[in-house]
Amino acid sequence: MRNYRKEYDNYQGTEEQKKNRAQRNTARRQAKAKGLNVQGKDVAHVKALSKGGTNKDGVTLQPPSKNRSFKRNKDGSMK
Repeated sequence: MRNYRKEYDNYQGTEEQKKNRAQRNTARRQAKAKGLNVQGKDVAHVKALSKGGTNKDGVTLQPPSKNRSFKRNKDGSMK
């Protein structure tokens, strides 16, 4: 059984991940404000947040299938 509490405490609840989530929420909110139809799409960062990207680097709309899976290195990090 998956322990969601432990997952939040160890990863999702860290300060770094809270800031990343805030950036994702802000990017989506800004896209909606520009009048873009974000329904069913992911607002993806051009330079991934895990690679040091920010909202200033730019965002784009992508289908979820394109945004949620990437080629990985042997250690699981994104190429």
